[in-house]
Amino acid sequence: MVFPMTTTEGTSQDQLPFDVFARSCPSRETLGHITGRWGSLTLGALAEDTLRFNELRRRVEGVSEKMLSQTLHALERDGLVHREAQPTNPPRVDYRLTPLGREVTERMMALIHLVEGRMAQVLEARERYDAERA
Repeated sequence: MVFPMTTTEGTSQDQLPFDVFARSCPSRETLGHITGRWGSLTLGALAEDTLRFNELRRRVEGVSEKMLSQTLHALERDGLVHREAQPTNPPRVDYRLTPLGREVTERMMALIHLVEGRMAQVLEARERYDAERA
């Protein structure tokens, strides 16, 4: 599907294959999988290493088994995570980033590191905001 890219004046510029700002564009769903709380944390954990399900669950504190399973399915469907089942007893399933997943995660981790590095400023801004509205 081809979506037109528009300027702020509403005139068409170039034709792009996808436009996340278009309601029906499938890139919007993928962006949601990546930037949602559990998606970004899962990708970040997998940036460190290949992990099994329970290792991921321990690394991503607070995620339920159901949410992690749904998140992994969505990320696998989008081609960001590879699931490899080992034919062992008990079964072993490993998750790792695909090359696309690694590229996306590297960019997302830059944002995470920026936010972590600026948290003092964020907390100060929150205090000012709250004090002005008290």
